[in-house]
Amino acid sequence: MKFARVFWVSVLGALLGGQLSVAASEITPAGQQVAKVLDSMHVEQLWLAGRQVDWRTGEPNGKVYTNATLHTHCSAFAAAAAEKLGVYLLHPPAHSAVLLANAQQTWLCASGTNEGWQAVKTPVQAQELANEGQLVVVTCKNPDPKRPGHIAIVRPSTKSDAAILAEGPEIIQAGQHNHADTTTKDGFKNHPGAFAGSQLMYFSHAITISKVTQREIMTDIADQPVSLPPTTAALGSAKSN
Repeated sequence: MKFARVFWVSVLGALLGGQLSVAASEITPAGQQVAKVLDSMHVEQLWLAGRQVDWRTGEPNGKVYTNATLHTHCSAFAAAAAEKLGVYLLHPPAHSAVLLANAQQTWLCASGTNEGWQAVKTPVQAQELANEGQLVVVTCKNPDPKRPGHIAIVRPSTKSDAAILAEGPEIIQAGQHNHADTTTKDGFKNHPGAFAGSQLMYFSHAITISKVTQREIMTDIADQPVSLPPTTAALGSAKSN
């Protein structure tokens, strides 16, 4: 049924010259809770490109890279967000932070199914599941095993089906540029062909909301003003972890 919905939305959108705006599924209270947790991670100030960071917190660890490659932390942020939501996603030390995004997609297709992850067939379905309160990731594995891939988290959004088909679900990500809210098309633009060539894969995992609520309560109790490092522009060649 969802496939048929996507098909007819695409056909009608083309017939109407792109003017179709079918309402996306509403964001459930569970979806709102997930969005609140994701926003609490301050991704635009942490997990910044070019800095060595603690993968769980995104805070600089004081170490410096010794090469000219701009290292990014998409996979570290995705794993940290998953952990915060009570879900396991491959992370150090089970795999090096280097080329981790590629390894995460391989893991999601294999061992991840034993950890509760499921493949999602369409971007519209991916957005719907995120709106329902599931953890949804979108991944791109680089065909060159020596080059980085990319991973981001689908965030709840009421964007239309037509918009999803045109630019992908809404995402939150670290990378060359960190975004708390952007489109999949924009977030994966540094990986030519990933979006336009339909090279993206989506995966979802159910979340136990009681665990999320408990974590949020503990965060609120311990909430103190924090000094976040300033956002820096990403320069030079990038190596996504």
